[in-house]
Amino acid sequence: MRQPRASRPIPPIVGLLRWACAAATLVLPARAVFAQDAPTGPMAPAPDHHVTRISNIPTPEAPPSLPEGEIIRRFTQKEDEFIRARMRYTYKKTVRIEEFGPDGQPSGDYVVVTQPAHNPDGTFYEKVVEHPQSTLTHMHLLPEDLDIIQRMPAYPVSSPQLAKYNLKYIGKEKVDEVDCYLFQVKPKVPERATALFDGVIWVDDKYLEVVKTYGRWVTDLGVMASKTLPFTMFETYREFVDGKYWFPVYARSDDSATVDKAQVPIRIVIKYSDFKPLTASPPGAPPSANPATPPKQEKPPSVN
Repeated sequence: MRQPRASRPIPPIVGLLRWACAAATLVLPARAVFAQDAPTGPMAPAPDHHVTRISNIPTPEAPPSLPEGEIIRRFTQKEDEFIRARMRYTYKKTVRIEEFGPDGQPSGDYVVVTQPAHNPDGTFYEKVVEHPQSTLTHMHLLPEDLDIIQRMPAYPVSSPQLAKYNLKYIGKEKVDEVDCYLFQVKPKVPERATALFDGVIWVDDKYLEVVKTYGRWVTDLGVMASKTLPFTMFETYREFVDGKYWFPVYARSDDSATVDKAQVPIRIVIKYSDFKPLTASPPGAPPSANPATPPKQEKPPSVN
């Protein structure tokens, strides 16, 4: 029997794969800077994370010990389990959007904190628990700008969604101390009503559990993104919660926005914390959840 593992800290960001530009048409947006006054060096990373990029796709040294189909079957079943388990937890979700100045340092931010909540009929929504605060100097956020981000599913590939994807084993990479299989994920046919994942997933090669994802969400109308915020490519890490479940705890995306003909570097960081089991099951909650069905979002008020 597998022994429970202690809750692990958020691993450092490693191994963004540029091969995705050719193999998966995943384009990591370049960091733009203000006009011609900006420095040529890289923008400062988030305080507790570091990004290292690999220039080319790794060549698989050997096929996995298990058939690819069996690995996929097992980790998607685990995803089903984690989706159901997450519905039985409450947590705090903090969304922070930062602007960066010509010196590469943060010049303002917008922060909103929500918690999951359920209506009497069991439908899910995110309740704002801390009023949005903003010190942004170049952007004026509207409620729908955050709504599109909140609608992005937490789990990309579960058993009910598996038939909609093509998955391909592309190699191995270590995430923190965990050896992982890498799988490229591509929608077979984009849909109108359901956003599908287009990216890469890292699967623990021992326990066959997804520990990291990197990609975007697409429909038949194109890439899922708001009109104001340009974020599309999200790198998401998971943490082992209560020694049982891999839940998303950290997501990040870097891009730039055009404001008054100037390119403003911006970053979004989404953190999940304070996971606590619910004392009772949500009213009317189904036995399983569809991860690609967007939840309802309580829209925060517009701020300057």
